[in-house]
Amino acid sequence: MKNKSIVLSVLLVGLAVFAAAVWYQSRPAPVAQVDPVQPEIAEALMRPYSPIMGPEDAPVTIVEFFDPACEACRAFYPIIKDIMAEHGDQVRVVLRYTPFHGAASEEAIRVMEAARMQNVYIPVKEAILEFQPRWASHGEPAPGLILGIAEQAGLDVEAAQNQMKAPQTLAILNQDRADVETMGVRQTPTFYVNGKPLDPFGADELRALVAAEVAAVGS
Repeated sequence: MKNKSIVLSVLLVGLAVFAAAVWYQSRPAPVAQVDPVQPEIAEALMRPYSPIMGPEDAPVTIVEFFDPACEACRAFYPIIKDIMAEHGDQVRVVLRYTPFHGAASEEAIRVMEAARMQNVYIPVKEAILEFQPRWASHGEPAPGLILGIAEQAGLDVEAAQNQMKAPQTLAILNQDRADVETMGVRQTPTFYVNGKPLDPFGADELRALVAAEVAAVGS
């Protein structure tokens, strides 16, 4: 009888340890207490022309400083979509272009802006990210492939040739470059949620910060 009690005690202790380990692995990421950007640079965080995914009047805004040639931006895209699906009309995403990878990045951005003019922005963006390894190789980039990839996603390439060179496209690129400098962005993706920088950086931390902001606006 005594041996059975000992075995039972050991099993209960083991179960408690297992439960604690499961909780530790699945616990929500802590939300760091961070302040929004300073008012004097808040205007540089997003512009009226910036591409928006999700409802324009959503109470929670994720600003992503985004480079279409960035592997981490590609990896985060499904996470962003998942966050938007989870929170529905409470969340929108604003993109700021950050062409840190040179000519290939800029070409992709110009193609995306042409796609926006043609109302095929999302399918073209997704195609560009899906085939990123083909055109954005950091050793041997091949920006000439991007238009063909975009055409398969619905882009009118003939019209895009002029749209990519339009003054408004150049103005967007130039303003976003200036705002990247003002905000001090040094890597992509860089995220802000309702003006608060994501720090520390990570997928779990982004989910937690967005959830906290959704809860705050709903309370």
